[in-house]
Amino acid sequence: MSKPLGYYTSYTPGDGSVLDELDDMFGSNLEKLTVKEKWFLIGALGAQLCADQPGEVSNAVNAVYPGILLMTTGDIEGLIEALVAQVRWRQNAEPVYHS
Repeated sequence: MSKPLGYYTSYTPGDGSVLDELDDMFGSNLEKLTVKEKWFLIGALGAQLCADQPGEVSNAVNAVYPGILLMTTGDIEGLIEALVAQVRWRQNAEPVYHS
């Protein structure tokens, strides 16, 4: 991450939020977190956001998931980046699946 937390969030340094605590503990760019810790937070936050969404995961997504796990690390990271961008900016928010 080359930009500080405030670039990506509503965080203002010194505001007493959890983001302020993260900044204090791990740096404004989260540079003191290891790669494993960053992936842990990504996974935990993703799981929570998924649980907060209504509906079920489609059979099509469940079917393709094992193949996704066989992709290279770079492709997995790229797919995560693409998915986050689409969710963040609500692109393709309501896809229609055809059986």
